[in-house]
Amino acid sequence: MKAERLTIQCEHGTLTAAVVCGHHVSADEEVVGFVENSSDPDDLQAWCDQCEAFFCREGEHTQEFLAFNNFAIVCVVCYSELKAKHIRL
Repeated sequence: MKAERLTIQCEHGTLTAAVVCGHHVSADEEVVGFVENSSDPDDLQAWCDQCEAFFCREGEHTQEFLAFNNFAIVCVVCYSELKAKHIRL
């Protein structure tokens, strides 16, 4: 049985929720990288290059990592926009 999708209300309407790090949301002009953490198209998760390095040092979702990452819930449209803005080619 497939899990029910979580939704979020934003400027784009009520859409499926996705997770990004707080750095994606707070970075104005800076490109911070975009590391996707799930190959499941129904489970969109990503964090920036700094979060990836921090996670690799910690080896797991430690309290320090979670505080540094500062996860944010966004809609799938916002996720796509953040990906386009922050992905390094």
